[in-house]
Amino acid sequence: MQNSRYEGPRYEGRPLPRPGDEVVDQGLGFDVGTLLGRRRMLTVLGLGAVAAGLTACGASASSTTSPGEIPDETAGPYPGDGSNGPDVLEQSGVVRSDIRSSVGTGSATAQGVPMTLELTVTDMARAAMAGVAVYVWHCDREGRYSLYSEGLENENYLRGVQVADDRGTVRFTSVVPACYPGRWPHVHFEVYPDAADITDAGNAIATSQLALPQDVCTAVYATPGYAESVHNLSGITLDSDNVFGDDGGALQLATVTGDVASGYTVALTAAVDTTTEPSGGGAPGGPGGPPPGGAGERPAGPPPGN
Repeated sequence: MQNSRYEGPRYEGRPLPRPGDEVVDQGLGFDVGTLLGRRRMLTVLGLGAVAAGLTACGASASSTTSPGEIPDETAGPYPGDGSNGPDVLEQSGVVRSDIRSSVGTGSATAQGVPMTLELTVTDMARAAMAGVAVYVWHCDREGRYSLYSEGLENENYLRGVQVADDRGTVRFTSVVPACYPGRWPHVHFEVYPDAADITDAGNAIATSQLALPQDVCTAVYATPGYAESVHNLSGITLDSDNVFGDDGGALQLATVTGDVASGYTVALTAAVDTTTEPSGGGAPGGPGGPPPGGAGERPAGPPPGN
């Protein structure tokens, strides 16, 4: 220990303010100092019990346990955020918790096995990002997307916005989406700094997708209305999916509780790095997956604005 009388544990040369706690529990001030100028710092901060082994001169850690930054993904060809035509985010009533029915000019209600969707947004120090606005959207039981699929151009169900509570959590009441050809069952979401920013897709600070576990999909798709999904699911895996295939959806696979009879609660924590430029977002025609006109068809034409 040169030029220092501090004999306690250190991390990256800095004394730990709470020597008896793990690195991730050193407080927001310590976390912010670690985060500055670094990308994906949760990989470093998630040292878990390894931090207890830091010596007086600062031993280096050799393993990580943290979930890491949520991957940026394309919003797909049918985001409905104004980036390629339809814009539900300018629609009165889009800030809502129950997204099963359309608002405004729409009148349809999506049918299917009930799903409560819980997304918790944190920064890279795992601090809750209270007040951020989260826009979610996904296909219906038949594999169709509102605003785009044939016959649903004037409907906007299964799309909505919620503002995160003090824990950084938003909750939506929805239905379990279908599996349509070429894509693993998923839910899209965009994170905005606050509700005032949702009218411009360019303001999104993160765009990603949530993957549903296979056992849940298998159980749901055995119920009426999901028949086509049984065949479609048999032709795809998380590893072969063109979005989740990079890592098998390691950071995007939801935790699910419940059953077909009572419905499911689908939960995911998404860590967002606000110090970097988002690389995902609306990319018409990208690997977000084409919505079928029915469960096994593509729409007759390209999406508006494409």
